[in-house]
Amino acid sequence: MKLNNKIVIITGASSGIGKSLAEEFALRGANLVLAARQYVTLCEIAQSLQDQYQIKALAVQCDVAVESDCDHLIKQTITTFGKIDILVNNAGISMRALFRDAELQVLKTLMDVNFWGTVYCTKYALPEILKTKGSVVGVSSIAGYKGLPGRTGYSASKFAMNGFLDALRVENLKTGVHVMTACPGFTASNIRNTALNKDGNQQGESTLHEEKMMTSDEVAKIIADGVEKRERTLIMTGQGKLTVLLSKLIPARLDKLVYNVFAKEKDALLK
Repeated sequence: MKLNNKIVIITGASSGIGKSLAEEFALRGANLVLAARQYVTLCEIAQSLQDQYQIKALAVQCDVAVESDCDHLIKQTITTFGKIDILVNNAGISMRALFRDAELQVLKTLMDVNFWGTVYCTKYALPEILKTKGSVVGVSSIAGYKGLPGRTGYSASKFAMNGFLDALRVENLKTGVHVMTACPGFTASNIRNTALNKDGNQQGESTLHEEKMMTSDEVAKIIADGVEKRERTLIMTGQGKLTVLLSKLIPARLDKLVYNVFAKEKDALLK
């Protein structure tokens, strides 16, 4: 699939990987529908991409945790462009708190955004994507393959997303619809700065070494290449590939390795 003149919806498009995805798809000639809660920022991004790449870009205010917002997003796309070729479920939120300390609402919020946001948008977009034999993409995480300490809600939501997309892929083996799960490793973006603490407030500062991570631009290029090639699953880093492999071969040993890694983060939750 070449992306020139395709209609692409990107959720969580106001920052991080979503913003980088918008730029990468625009570079390849796609017309965009950018969705996020930050409407003013979205409008600025949309205008900038239209001016720079001579494509069409629509900004739609949308909280993916709200089903009616997702329905409106899809309707607005059809009203403006008449079709949908690609849906990129990118909107997401993280957390940092041990389960024993976290308010249950924190986990519910993560499931509402990361899992239900993907389900809502996909449900309303799928009839149109069936018409174009297009793509449904979920930006997941290695945390969807291996539970990470201090991220119980995040891991749960990404495991759920992976299972949902896997089942959806099998259902659509004969329809021509492409379903892709993209799993970056740790990425230098604001997702950890906005991660929820045990009380549901944003932690405000990353506890990991951002300078050693993939950039959101690198992730966006890999995802766009994956859509063009209609890949099934993208595990983006050597560390991620090793984690998935070890989870199958030596899961108990991997538990200890993961524990040791997170025990060394700044202001570690594990002592």
